[in-house]
Order: sequence, then C-alpha cells, then structure tokens
Amino acid sequence: MAPTPLASSPETGRLLSVRQSLLAMLGLCFVTMMVAVDQTVVGTALPTIVAELNGFEFYAWVATAYLLTSVITIPIFGRLGDYFGRKPFVVAAVLLFFLSSILCGLAQSMPQLVVARALQGIGGGMLVGTAFACIPDLFPDSHVRLRWQVLLSSAFGIANAFGPSLGGFLTQYAGWRSVFFVNLPLGLASLFCIWRFLPHIRQMQQQDIRLDWQGAILVALGLTSLQMFVEFLPRHGASLSVALLACVSALMFAALIWWERRCPHPLLPLDMFRNKSLAPLFCLSLLVGFILFALLFYIPLLLQGGFGLNPREVGLLITPMVVCITLGSVVSARLLPRLRRPNHMLYAGFALLVVACAGMVSMDPSTPQSFIVAYMMLAGIGLGFVMPNLTIFAQETAGRSLLGISTALLQSVRMIGGMLGTAIVGTLITHYYVSGVRQSVPQGQGEPWMAVLEDPQVLVNHAKQSDFMADLLRDGLSGVSFIEYARISLVDAIHLGLAIALAVAVIALFWVYRLPLIRLSRAGANMPAGGGSGDD
Repeated sequence: MAPTPLASSPETGRLLSVRQSLLAMLGLCFVTMMVAVDQTVVGTALPTIVAELNGFEFYAWVATAYLLTSVITIPIFGRLGDYFGRKPFVVAAVLLFFLSSILCGLAQSMPQLVVARALQGIGGGMLVGTAFACIPDLFPDSHVRLRWQVLLSSAFGIANAFGPSLGGFLTQYAGWRSVFFVNLPLGLASLFCIWRFLPHIRQMQQQDIRLDWQGAILVALGLTSLQMFVEFLPRHGASLSVALLACVSALMFAALIWWERRCPHPLLPLDMFRNKSLAPLFCLSLLVGFILFALLFYIPLLLQGGFGLNPREVGLLITPMVVCITLGSVVSARLLPRLRRPNHMLYAGFALLVVACAGMVSMDPSTPQSFIVAYMMLAGIGLGFVMPNLTIFAQETAGRSLLGISTALLQSVRMIGGMLGTAIVGTLITHYYVSGVRQSVPQGQGEPWMAVLEDPQVLVNHAKQSDFMADLLRDGLSGVSFIEYARISLVDAIHLGLAIALAVAVIALFWVYRLPLIRLSRAGANMPAGGGSGDD
C-alpha cells in the first residue's frame, strides 16, 4: 500500500508521501539545529575568541552585527518567499550561512569576524523568514501540522542541550575556530534534504510585486546609527560625532514612520503597533530579547573572565539555561490551555526571570556551582514560559489574516531588543571595567602595564596572562594581585550590566499588566508552543 499522504503541494496540486514529508521536515530540522547551535556555541566561545584576536571593544559587535542584519532581512525575505516560493531562498540562505560560517572560522581579526557575522546574520534572517514558514505550506491542516511540529521542537531542544557544552569543549580542546565549523555538516545535511525533498510552493501568484526597499534602508540606517551611538557614547562623551549619530538615528526613525504611513505595502505595518493587544506584546518581546541576549553573551564572560573557569566548565554551567528554555516551553504548552487567564503564564515567566537575574547579580567566585545552575534553570524556565506564549498570544490576537506578519514582527522586535541588550550592557561593562581597574590598581604601580590590564583578554588568554606576570616578576612585583584587581573590576562591571537586565525584567513584569486578557480559542490552544517563529 502507498504511504498515507499528509502534506500537500498547492503548486503541483498533489499530495506528498509520508517519506517526502519526513525528509523535507528533516531538512528544516537541520536548519533549526544549525541556527540554534550557532547562537549557543558562539556565546560560550566568545571570551576566548576576543582574547586571541585582541579586540575586546568589538565584543558586543559579534552579536549585534548578526542581529542587525537578521532584523532587516526577516521581513524582506518573508515577503519574497510569499511571492516567489520559499525553497530558492531557503537553499540560498543555507549556502550563505554555510559560507559565512567558514569565513568566521578563518577570521584573523575582530573586524573580519564582525563582517563575517553580519553576513551570517543575513543568512540567519533569510532562514527565519522563509524556512520556518514552509511548515504551514506543507501542512495546511493545523492538527496535522501540530504533530509534525514536534520534530522541529525536538531539534531545537537537542541543539540547545548540547550547544553550550559542545562550544566549551571544542573551544578548550580544538580551538575556538572549530565552533564555527560545526555548522558545516548540519548545513550539508539540510541542503541535501531541502534540495531533494522540499516542494517549491508559491502562496501568491500576483504579477505586481512590490517590496518596501526604502523602509528596509531606513531601518538599517536607523538601527546602525543607534548601535554606534550606544557604543561610542561612554567612550567619547557628548562629542560632536556622538551627537551627530544621535541626530542621524532620530532622523532615520522619523523618516521611517513618515514613509511607512504612506507606503502602500509597508515593511512595518504601523497599525499593528497601535493595536491595544499587539503593542504590549511587541514591547514585551523587545524586553525579553534584551534579557535573553544580555545573559547569553555576558554570563560566559563573567564565568570565564571573572571567576576563572575554563570554557568547558562554562559550557556545562550555561547548558541548564538553554535546556530549560525548551523544558519551560513544553510545560507551558501543557498548562496554557487549562488556564482561565493565560496572561498568568507571562507573569510567572517574568517573575522567574526577576529572581534569576537577582541571583546572577549576587554571584561571585565563592558562589557554589549548584546555586549558579539553579539560577540558570530559573532563567531558562522563565524564558520558556514567556517566548513561545508571546508568539501564541500575538497569533491569537492578530487573527489568521495577519498571523504571518505579526509573528515576523514579533521575532524582529525580539532581535532588536537583543541588539540593544548586548550593545547597552556591553558598553557599560567595558566602561566600568576600565574605570574599576584604574581605581583599584595602587597609584604609581600599574601605569606601565595599565594598557594590558584594561583589556579583559588578559583574564582569559592564559599565554598573555603568563607573559604579563613574568614581566612583573622581573620587576620584583607580584602579578597575582594585579590579575585579582582586574577580576574584581570585571565582576563588578558585569554585575552592573546584569543589574540592567534585572531592571528590564522588573519593568517587563509590570508591563504584563498593560496586556488585555487573552482568550484562547480552540485553534489558538492547539497552536504549537514554538509555532510560527518564522511564519510570514
């Protein structure tokens, strides 16, 4: 007997077999794993990368370059996928992500790495905007889609489970460059399955295709100038160049609002931001992105640079957080349909984030690792309670006609929050670390080596640290005390950055009150917990 057909191809009018559906979904699973693994392994390896490439001032840019280009490309390629079919863009995105991963692994300087990460962000944005939107194309029936969605959720959970530990292990034993080459086998596997088995489906057949390129350019200019303003303000103060960046950013966003109001096919439908239910959800998505990426990129620096742990130990300590994001999502999916007031799940999630961030602010080198693991688990469960439910609530509020664009905007806003989180927290950490080192080193003793101490790479790069201590020993000084001064300054600076994340979590907890009561219909309750992350 022929296999039971479960997926359909509107382009050809035929049903796909279980085998083709399974292999197409496996290709999308490999895509999910590639993107998820990349995010988790890079955060763990980043302190070591910065130490070797000598560019701590670019620490935040490794993350924000990726996020910035992703934010711009998600809605563009989501719309292009609607017009031309998603398969060509998924293939192109995998190839670009594949090649940019190689460039990241071959980078010889931090600027080269930042550029490669920006290219990788374009590929990641294309994947989020097109690959995940293939699922409702393949399975129009929501009940069938829910069963197949388990594969994607499992792939995401597996990637989160081994990503941080794998990143720490590879960084310590094979060098940081190997963490980028992990994407290569996943990229090849996904490319094979997608090329062979994913059908080419076009949802829109109209001839008059219009894309809001002007809006995309204004978004890019506005976010880039805002990122540079946040980065340069603590270093240069209220200088003419910093003031100019602020003016350019404000001007670009004002021009964006003016243009989007008049554009017949806007990149950002402003009416959605005036919706009394969607607007609070977008704000909460921005805040949760701020918290998520601040933790992912600066907790490893705290553990490795501040506490002196090796990359493998850091990876093991970060793993509970990302695993519990998946666990929290699964628990939330089971509880949500049973709650009379689904909004309570957001209260619970942000409350857990407040407790976790407060615990992280209090961590020091003497904190038992069991406490650190507990804080990581609380943060992960909190994020798992919040992130998928923001998507479900947005889909439920927007309705079927706006489901795709609401989901894409929610993901884009979260990435903007992540970009702002890494930039603001990173800028504060850099500024206060340098100030702390200058204040803690005894007057007259550290001037010849101050430039070395002001770069946290001396706390992560063991070779540089050994050379530094040998130089001090030849002058009759103890390098241990200087290193300890630097560690204390870094811990204090990161504590300040985490305090900002804590404040954002508190704001988000109170902001949930602004969200009107969400009523889940039967279709809404049956939506997958991770559903629609790229639905466009």
